[in-house]
Amino acid sequence: MKRILLALCTVVIISCRQDMHDQPKYEPLERSTFFGDERSARPIVEGTVARGHLRDNPEYFTGKNGAAFVTAFPLEVTADLIQRGQERYQIFCTPCHGPLGDGLGMVVRRGFKRPPSFHIDRLRQSPPGYFYDVMTNGFGAMSSYAEQVPVRDRWAIAAYVRALQLSQHATIDDVPADKRQELEAEKSQ
Repeated sequence: MKRILLALCTVVIISCRQDMHDQPKYEPLERSTFFGDERSARPIVEGTVARGHLRDNPEYFTGKNGAAFVTAFPLEVTADLIQRGQERYQIFCTPCHGPLGDGLGMVVRRGFKRPPSFHIDRLRQSPPGYFYDVMTNGFGAMSSYAEQVPVRDRWAIAAYVRALQLSQHATIDDVPADKRQELEAEKSQ
């Protein structure tokens, strides 16, 4: 019986060590007497950039070259990029802008303010950097989508908007010659 009681007391005494819990450390925003400014949290060294956050291409990350919007896409526009843009557009943009970009999305039908159609002359002539900037910073009733939509996807959406604009204002002259014959053949059937 004494052995069991002794073993039980030993286990209780050993298990009560709180070294990891009681170690000296600063809690967030705790006062420190060690540093002259009495802050335990040290300020970030000026010029420090978190890993993966170096924004060394301002045109890509801002949509601007100085104060002017970029007139060319800062990445290669491919069919895959436009397809990705279409997918993201359908998720984030169609509720307000509608599937055709005419500003007749579902929320507009429910009484919210109608955004301008992408097919008006002002927006058809706007550079791609303008669309990227509006998605990044918001404009009018539209809030910023910078937190929800990554940089590359914002450019993909801008490329899709440009393709959407072209599709709604295309003429037969915009169709390559070899494809015109196919269209003429389908039209005559």
